[in-house]
Amino acid sequence: MLHGYNPPHRYLPYLSWTEIVDLPDKENIVIVLPTGATEQHGPHLPCAVDTVISAGVVGHALDRLPAEVPAFAMAPITYGKSEEHLHFPGTVTLSGETLLATMNEVGESVYRAGFRKLLFVNGHGGQPQVMEMCARELRLRHGDFIVVPSFTWRVPHVAGQYLSDKEKKLAMHAGHAETALMLALAPDTVHMERAVVNYPPVFESPLLSPDGRPACAWSARDFGPSGIIGDPLPATAEQGHAILDSLAVSWAAAITELHHLQWAARPEPTWGRASHTGHVEHSSSRA
Repeated sequence: MLHGYNPPHRYLPYLSWTEIVDLPDKENIVIVLPTGATEQHGPHLPCAVDTVISAGVVGHALDRLPAEVPAFAMAPITYGKSEEHLHFPGTVTLSGETLLATMNEVGESVYRAGFRKLLFVNGHGGQPQVMEMCARELRLRHGDFIVVPSFTWRVPHVAGQYLSDKEKKLAMHAGHAETALMLALAPDTVHMERAVVNYPPVFESPLLSPDGRPACAWSARDFGPSGIIGDPLPATAEQGHAILDSLAVSWAAAITELHHLQWAARPEPTWGRASHTGHVEHSSSRA
């Protein structure tokens, strides 16, 4: 069904418009938007990894929420800014401008419906800057809108206890943690017999990259033909379920905190007003 991993009663598109109108205390309801991508993840994982992980974690988090905490998931954004993987078939990429415009327009729709708390749970490492830009633009247009751009893996979780030191240092794509989580969320899409180990070369500039990760711009094909950047071989479904549970518990707590959060509302200036584009229209320019 369309609600995917989400409890049906916490899936916003299942509500009618009249039910949305009648929701109490809409200003403190948390709307959660999973954002992902459709891009290659090596020969052993599907191209939907980032979307599956963000949507799956959000759904499991909402399932753990206390009944008294109002929060709803939106349908995930399944296409992202994935140019670094465009050399591999199956990758579908938007430009940064298109993704930013899409996020802004979705955010405007959320605001127009009366909601004032919006959380982006982004599963793709190639687009956090777009999420941050969108959140800032929405805030500049609406001084009472709290928009939080975050990353699926930003909250506390247990993945680190399963990863080697090298994996923690250099893995970036389709490695141990993502593979384990996919074995828990969508095991039928994982083909471990095709998995290979592939790490990027260490970036030998301690000043530019203290941890040795590439400090320059890169594309996935820079690191070889597999599309993998890490070691997926040790991943197991048991590890994936433990990681998923830890992420879901943390995100449920974070959503609860956002529901209770009372943060500064910016008063509109008396000398002008912000237009939809973010430009200020001065009162002297309007007859």
